[in-house]
Amino acid sequence: MVTTNDPNYYQSHKGGGNGHSHDNGHDHSHEDDTVERVEHDLDYFQVRVMALITILKEKGILTTDEMRRAVEDIYAQTPAIGSRVVAKAWSDPAFRERLLENAAAACDELGIDTSSVNHLVALENTDEVHYMVVCTLCSCYPRPLLGSPPTWYKSFPYRSKAVADPRGALHDLGYEAPEGIELRVVDSTADCRYLIIPRRPKGTEGWSEEKLYNLITRDSMIGVGDALTPDEFEANRAALVE
Repeated sequence: MVTTNDPNYYQSHKGGGNGHSHDNGHDHSHEDDTVERVEHDLDYFQVRVMALITILKEKGILTTDEMRRAVEDIYAQTPAIGSRVVAKAWSDPAFRERLLENAAAACDELGIDTSSVNHLVALENTDEVHYMVVCTLCSCYPRPLLGSPPTWYKSFPYRSKAVADPRGALHDLGYEAPEGIELRVVDSTADCRYLIIPRRPKGTEGWSEEKLYNLITRDSMIGVGDALTPDEFEANRAALVE
């Protein structure tokens, strides 16, 4: 694999291809290229989908019950599934090796079906290398493991800036990549999608798999953040109690 720290370079990892499933359309005329954590508001195509669903229901082609089951299936796919996989990899070195070698087969061991993904690759962040994922053409994403992609992941500012200025894109999202670490941007496509194994936080030696699970965030599995430290987890839990 060719890697680089040149911010004008991005790479497509093994197994990737040029094919993309165009989940969303985007206006490429943005003047402000700052990546923002926008997680709300329906975009143009989502509005069209809702209108289409309404028409299908009115014509009797789609029932409310069928819609309910489809929505339940979508909501059943959450980042918690990916967190289970990472926690297992952190606590079981043999599983971690199998996950890096054949991610789909390793997920299948846990009863997680990733057959809807053509090729799933797990990449591990280390103290020397930090991977971050982008879909440069649309919004290809490992939905069976992470659920629906966040709005910012689909936005043109993120898709362009992650390639041209990855450190800047991470900064916009509130994450400062460690100085001196090599950033590797991988391009998610319809043919190949990625799960990032974040660095295991210090101070978690001897923790159970169940306890480690609570530290793994969606962003850390995309590569735009780190897993929570024990102190951060405790602070978040205290804030929820308050």
